[in-house]
Amino acid sequence: MKTDVIESNNKPLTMEEEMKDYRFARDFFFNALYDETKDMFGEQFDDFSSVGTTCPKTGFNVNYDIIMSNEETVCLVEVVYEVDTREVTYLLKKEAQFRAYFPEFQNKKLYLAIASTSFDKHVEDECKKQGIAMIKKVGDTIEIYDEHLKVF
Repeated sequence: MKTDVIESNNKPLTMEEEMKDYRFARDFFFNALYDETKDMFGEQFDDFSSVGTTCPKTGFNVNYDIIMSNEETVCLVEVVYEVDTREVTYLLKKEAQFRAYFPEFQNKKLYLAIASTSFDKHVEDECKKQGIAMIKKVGDTIEIYDEHLKVF
């Protein structure tokens, strides 16, 4: 019996490879959320926008991957191909700036979510602790974990 040894190629991804993975994840989650789950957290979302939003107040380009909203609620979704705990911290910082950049959402309930192809236990624990929903890719569908969700 012959056993092949496969050596790991532990080279870091190039920027081009990382962007390809990110674009795949962003497009997958945007389409899944738009097409399949306009109803999340007991809310019916009817407005979706994506990458490269310009802040009307400052004119700066602000990157919010997916913004879903309705008359009373807005949800910021950070899309990451493979998430780690730094993304939770990053999303919380983006939340702190969001209402300043977009005063039209000032009086709306705000939810946060991270969408990713994989979550490890540390990230799941941190999301639960911070009240952030997790949106996971499972095959060709998504699963939403929001039992710990809080309004920001």
